Amino acid sequence: MKKLFFLALLAVIAAGTGFGYWAKQPITTAEPAIPFTITPGSSGGAAAQQIANAGVPINHFLFQMLARATRKSGKIKAGSYELEPFTTPLRLLDKLVKGEFAQGSLTVIEGWTFKQMRAAINAAPALKHDTANLSDAELLAKVAPDYKVPEGLFFPDTYLYPKGSSDLEIYKSAHTALLNRLNAAWAKRDPNLPYKTPYEALTMASIVEKETGQKNERGMIAGVFVNRLKIGMLLQTDPTVIYGMGDKYDGKIRKKDLETDTPYNTYTRVGLPPSPISLPGVQSLAAALSPAKTDALYFVSRGDGTSQFSGNLNDHNKAVNQYQRQ
Repeated sequence: MKKLFFLALLAVIAAGTGFGYWAKQPITTAEPAIPFTITPGSSGGAAAQQIANAGVPINHFLFQMLARATRKSGKIKAGSYELEPFTTPLRLLDKLVKGEFAQGSLTVIEGWTFKQMRAAINAAPALKHDTANLSDAELLAKVAPDYKVPEGLFFPDTYLYPKGSSDLEIYKSAHTALLNRLNAAWAKRDPNLPYKTPYEALTMASIVEKETGQKNERGMIAGVFVNRLKIGMLLQTDPTVIYGMGDKYDGKIRKKDLETDTPYNTYTRVGLPPSPISLPGVQSLAAALSPAKTDALYFVSRGDGTSQFSGNLNDHNKAVNQYQRQ
């Protein structure tokens, strides 16, 4: 009897040792990562079966036992996951309990329009496209109901998200990020700026974003436009005209386009346009709210990506002749 008990004890110890060894060994060392999804309300057993059904080479019975033995069977979070090479059963269970979902990423580029942002989000395969059939107005009502136009209200950045999550969360995150950046810059603004609201500053930042790709010139560009606003001079900035043309813009801007009035034509209307014209980045926001101190009222491209700034029309015309009419 003692011998049988001793053998049974050895068997239990061996089984426990083997089980512990199994729990610490990589499930697979092969690439690529294997995606799988855990449905809401899944127990350890159900989760183990779903993982195995997705092609993960794991003993679902042992994984179920592991979840029970560690008292984590009822703590598994539903969502989309990926099994990476060299993940052990213990590490996998830990990921399921912590909700370390598989992540996708989406980059929103500085200077994009909202239309371009929507196209990128709609094309992201790892997102759940809850907003794809919504109009801009309907989408805006869900994200930023205090505004009438979505342009400029989303911060350009790279956003990480759990795969399978709603695209609405990207819009909400980007809008919150924009407000945080804008409000922080507004709080530190130059007190003599001609903006009545943060939204006007955002509109200026969007123009600066489209006027130059040179980081070190953004402050000067903003300084020129601020000087013009202060004296009631037309801004006369081509990007606003192009934005107002919409789909009619074919890559070229002509004299008739500058003369055709739209709400965004700053050659025909004094002051800022009625809304931003792009998604400005943090440097353009900073430039709009802390512009360079300058007497310049004009600038013209030198043809190498930089600009020549002038304080009067005579000097500006000379610069145009030098750089644009060679």
